[in-house]
Amino acid sequence: MADKPSRGLVLCGDGLARFISPSHTHLHFLASRASCGFLSLTHPPPSESEDERVVRELAQLLDANDAYVKRNGENAATAGYQNKSLVPTISERFMGMRAAIFTNNSSVKSFGNYLGITVLELEELSKNNHSLSKPPVDVASELLKFLGFQGGKTLETNEFDLVFVRIGAGEKELKDKILGNELDWINGLVGEIIQIAQPGSEIGTRLHFSLVMSYGAVSESDDSSLSILISQKEKNSDISLLFPRQSCTIKGGNLLNNVRYHCPMLIAQWQEAVTRKDMAETFSFEEFKERGGYLAIPADRFLHEVAFKLWKAPKYGA
Repeated sequence: MADKPSRGLVLCGDGLARFISPSHTHLHFLASRASCGFLSLTHPPPSESEDERVVRELAQLLDANDAYVKRNGENAATAGYQNKSLVPTISERFMGMRAAIFTNNSSVKSFGNYLGITVLELEELSKNNHSLSKPPVDVASELLKFLGFQGGKTLETNEFDLVFVRIGAGEKELKDKILGNELDWINGLVGEIIQIAQPGSEIGTRLHFSLVMSYGAVSESDDSSLSILISQKEKNSDISLLFPRQSCTIKGGNLLNNVRYHCPMLIAQWQEAVTRKDMAETFSFEEFKERGGYLAIPADRFLHEVAFKLWKAPKYGA
């Protein structure tokens, strides 16, 4: 545990996990230094639209799924969210935590506002005569300024405690705004963040960085090849009885019955001298399953874990 509260940056690639290749070297370098694993999601309701999927999965990541279902119904459209009194804001839930999300997705904007998160356009990261379509060295610097990191130093004041950046695969809102595809842009941004927060830097020990990559809409063919369940071969081994029940299967002491065991979110978390390095060397499903540090936890526990690092929540779990 750090001797000062961290400031959190979460970079989310919605629907991009399946496109990661060996050429995305910065993602793999991050995984080699980070603590890696999975965030499990629930099964989607019948006839879910793409907009509904996007918001439902974000709601789980923000531990707001119950409020989303209560307000809109399990299979509701994402429009609306007028009555904010139905749910406490992020600030109310997490000791005054100031959170922002950068996105160009209209559904995500609506839901972020509903939860009391400051919603900003991605173009806000290019306002100082920098362009989103250029290599993201300047974008990384602009982004970290919102957390009070500037000129290699940690300022005493910061606008936000936690910042999300969400990029979705193939979203028309980003067309012509970034160079190449979204995943290459994220790869470049991760590389610049790692460079700024390199070991030995003042920022490195105060920045808690999470990279979350999801599979987006999934199909039946993804079930077996991307499953976090123990295989039949592993079950038949002599050590199968030593496998504990994973955290993603239980909540509040009760066994969960709606866990989707295939296509979880992939997550790597890094903070210099704070997070534990595991054995994973590349950012991939197979590597995280074989060598990741914490296997799978429910996606709705993610925000609590990050808030703990920011000194905005008590520790959840072990």
